[in-house]
Amino acid sequence: MTSKIQFIDWGLIEYKDAWDKQKQFFDELVELKSDFNNPPLKSIINQRFIICEHPHVYTLGRNGQSNNMLVNDEFMKKINASYFHIDRGGDITYHGPGQIVGYPILDLELLHLSLKDYIHCIEEMIIRTLKEYRIEASRMNGATGVWLDVNKPNPRKICAIGVRASRYVTMHGFAFNINTDLSYFSYINPCGFIDKGVTSLSKELQKPIDADVIKQKLYTHFCSLVCK
Repeated sequence: MTSKIQFIDWGLIEYKDAWDKQKQFFDELVELKSDFNNPPLKSIINQRFIICEHPHVYTLGRNGQSNNMLVNDEFMKKINASYFHIDRGGDITYHGPGQIVGYPILDLELLHLSLKDYIHCIEEMIIRTLKEYRIEASRMNGATGVWLDVNKPNPRKICAIGVRASRYVTMHGFAFNINTDLSYFSYINPCGFIDKGVTSLSKELQKPIDADVIKQKLYTHFCSLVCK
């Protein structure tokens, strides 16, 4: 089942480099699907599950509000962070070391998934992974991503999701806090929220987590959900 989707780990990579590589794969797949004289075949479509980590960076989605960034350029230099306004959905978020960032570049049409189904699969992948660590996570109405303690006094997000799709081809994806330095979230209104917190797997379990183990769990759960 997992053989239908290629697992790729870019390791620690600058955000701009990862964005450029994503766009190359994305554009190639969209162009292939757009070529009516050469209809794409399953055998030549590369389905990719790409994961990586980034140095400190903030990204703002296409419909995000810039005032959700709470610090100026000079301060970002002091904390060694960069900033990009990009073409995914969602508002502002943070990426950094200790966070697993996923960029599945897929043809959803071949997988028989709508965009809504696809986002649901990403959320479910995270929920199932957390369940292996005896952490109950869930979705929150009106807020894409994966949350802990929804409908309780201290709801907190552990995974942000923001995607882009064209001709059913996806890019961007998810950011799952594992051993993340959560102090960097204090400089933004994460995903536009001012009344909800963020957390990480290591914070919830009160110990460091082997990220390589998490990566394999994510890949296995993802493939089981989308490769039916």
